[in-house]
Amino acid sequence: MPSKSALRLPLIRLALAGTSALALVATAQAQEAEQETVSNGDSTALETLVVNGSGGVITAEGYVGTSSATGAKIDTPFLETPQSISTVTEQQLKDRNPQTLLETLAYTPGTRVGAYGFDPRFDAFFVRGFDVTYSGVFRDNLRQPAAVDSIFKNEPYGLEGVSILRGPSSALYGATGAGGLYNLITKRPTEDTLREVQVQYGSHDRYQGQFDFSGPVNENDPVYYRLTGLLRDADTEQVGLADDRAYIAPAFTWKPDEDTKLTVLGEYSRTNSGGTATYYNDPLTGEATDIFAGNPDFNDSVQKQGRVGYEFEHRLNDTFVFRQNARVSTLNIDADWAFAYAPNAADPTLLDSSAGTYDERLTAFVIDNQLEAKFDTGALEHTLLAGVDYTKLRFRALDGRGVSPPLDTKNPTQGRPVDAIDFNTRTVQDQWQLGTYLQDQIRYDAWTLTVGGRYDWVSTDTDTMDLATDSLTTVSQKDKEFSGRIGLTYQTDFGLAPYISYSTAFAPNAGINKETNQPFKPTESEQQEIGVKYLLPNSNTLITAALFNIDQKNGLYLEASGDTAIQVQRGKLRSRGFEIEANTSLDNGISLIASYAYTDVKIIQGPSGTIGNYVSSAPQHMASIWAHYTLPEDGPFYGFSLGGGARFVGSSYGNDQNTFKNSSRVLFDASVGYDFAAIDQKYEGLHLQVNATNLFDRREAVCTAGYCHRDQGRTVIGSLRYNW
Repeated sequence: MPSKSALRLPLIRLALAGTSALALVATAQAQEAEQETVSNGDSTALETLVVNGSGGVITAEGYVGTSSATGAKIDTPFLETPQSISTVTEQQLKDRNPQTLLETLAYTPGTRVGAYGFDPRFDAFFVRGFDVTYSGVFRDNLRQPAAVDSIFKNEPYGLEGVSILRGPSSALYGATGAGGLYNLITKRPTEDTLREVQVQYGSHDRYQGQFDFSGPVNENDPVYYRLTGLLRDADTEQVGLADDRAYIAPAFTWKPDEDTKLTVLGEYSRTNSGGTATYYNDPLTGEATDIFAGNPDFNDSVQKQGRVGYEFEHRLNDTFVFRQNARVSTLNIDADWAFAYAPNAADPTLLDSSAGTYDERLTAFVIDNQLEAKFDTGALEHTLLAGVDYTKLRFRALDGRGVSPPLDTKNPTQGRPVDAIDFNTRTVQDQWQLGTYLQDQIRYDAWTLTVGGRYDWVSTDTDTMDLATDSLTTVSQKDKEFSGRIGLTYQTDFGLAPYISYSTAFAPNAGINKETNQPFKPTESEQQEIGVKYLLPNSNTLITAALFNIDQKNGLYLEASGDTAIQVQRGKLRSRGFEIEANTSLDNGISLIASYAYTDVKIIQGPSGTIGNYVSSAPQHMASIWAHYTLPEDGPFYGFSLGGGARFVGSSYGNDQNTFKNSSRVLFDASVGYDFAAIDQKYEGLHLQVNATNLFDRREAVCTAGYCHRDQGRTVIGSLRYNW
């Protein structure tokens, strides 16, 4: 019988890959504020309040991002960042209307978003061949922790954009993985008034209403607000699996003078989905069938989560700026699951099923303190950043196992009542991480040298109790690690910027290696990267390309052990590849993003039978293109806009033993919109848009770590939006 971890999400660690921030608060004075003009997708431009700060806000025009704080924790042009970096801008979000974080990231190079097929419960994804679900997701430049099934759900409508920093990045951010990090940027208050309401209807009886309001609180006070909300009632393509959500995100900014700014960001959401979304795998062939493996009568999952935090900046003088970012976040998930795993011995038309229930709670406090100094030493210009950050996590999990009535293959959608299941185990895990870092960006003429280092201390205590016997097992572990980055960039007068860099990362692994009965060692990685970035003169176009080599050691793997799977640590992975990306938004109404990634991920050391093999579900070739065109005002189709995209995923192996393959596939997306102002100006602000994902409804099998899923089928969503 598969283990619980294999049922829910293969390769998930019973670990908090947490880290980020503490430090003592000093009083301050912040950097001169500047106003960034960001298009809201209509004819009106909004001024978002932006300081040269550390939240990661993206400077962008249309589809082209040109700077953010993601690569250096302070706002830095991408041409000066000696590492591969991409953006998903606010305009892309409006045009593509993604409904999940995975759809948001689907067109970014090197990002593998479909390894687990259709599964609305988790935002699980890989970059450059490495899982970043637990250690690579940040919110406003602060870690967004996760553990087991306690993974924060991210609502794309609440985002201004996403910045993606690829490759090891612990020199500034502490415990992160080999693939890099994804910084989700929350919507912030705007100086200009924004009012938007929207209704949506789509596939699988999807009903959704949402709103977004922002602007000054009154005419006199320097206080600005934003309130974003959403309510959805929806089914999915899987029987017994809902996709309901209520979401509200208040925010306000206080800017008493040009040297001081405080932004408070809040969020609460409640999501109802299911405990499992998988298809039954035939144990004889290993293939995914069309039979839902769960039980519609025992497949509820309710996740409640909330966040509140702030970003404070204050300029001390012409040289120094102090910043402090902090957030408290909580998550509670209560779920039931059932899983059909093998034919019944007496009646093969029936499938024996296991069942379980779990209740998880995750609470995290993150705080990051920074002091920035700008000064010269002779001909050298310095931007020096020093910081101390702290993260405190507490994770509690109750878990119970039982049985579900057999699944009748002649009537697979029939519900089967399940008796109440008692909890069998209780796990409590406390983890704190303290890190201190220093970075210097040294500029001389056209050269920029970036040098940074960081030291982290991590402590993790885990208590596991068997509730039947009241036996308690306690494991304590302490980790400490130095991380660094050095990179050199040269900018030409015509917009070309070649660079070279070396960076490292580490991620502590909570839990016990059941082979050795010892705590897991931290997973460590290092990268060499060389690349070029080209911002075309007199054209809103950015082209980037990179060659990279990443070595990771002490990774965790799932390995079969009897009728379950256990985590073991005895591995080394090597990822080598090439990526190229182009983003443009032109004056003629055309916007385009295109990318190609070649990724060669091999197991250098690992479980028996896998050494020298390719990592499962890691395609060597991926490519994508999305184009959007707003038809001209002087043409017969004025008011219309058209969009279309294609995502190519190359073939990959379905397991680490490389005994069978996933086929290659191309998935197509499309959109069409109409601005009713083209009929009459009295309809200004009214906009209709229809988006289709996986337009031709390809639902092929995709297998990861030996278990097979299916691609999400076609979805079509119509949106009617009104701005005034």
